[in-house]
Amino acid sequence: MKLSHLTQGQKATIIGFSHLSSDVRKKLMIMGLLPNTPVTLIRKAPMGDPLQVEVRGVSLAVRTNIADSIVVEVS
Repeated sequence: MKLSHLTQGQKATIIGFSHLSSDVRKKLMIMGLLPNTPVTLIRKAPMGDPLQVEVRGVSLAVRTNIADSIVVEVS
């Protein structure tokens, strides 16, 4: 499942990344979006972009096209 497909309040664990450049992948990892890390979708913006997620107690905004490349497993 992709991070962008989660519903509001749903929790998941990051499995990995698909189709991301190494620069974007590195930036996500610096922000704390690492494999085997729990993530919660807080909400989606009214037009669907960006998504607000919580990772390691920090709230982050992630663009939908990037969230489409983050593979998660619903917990």
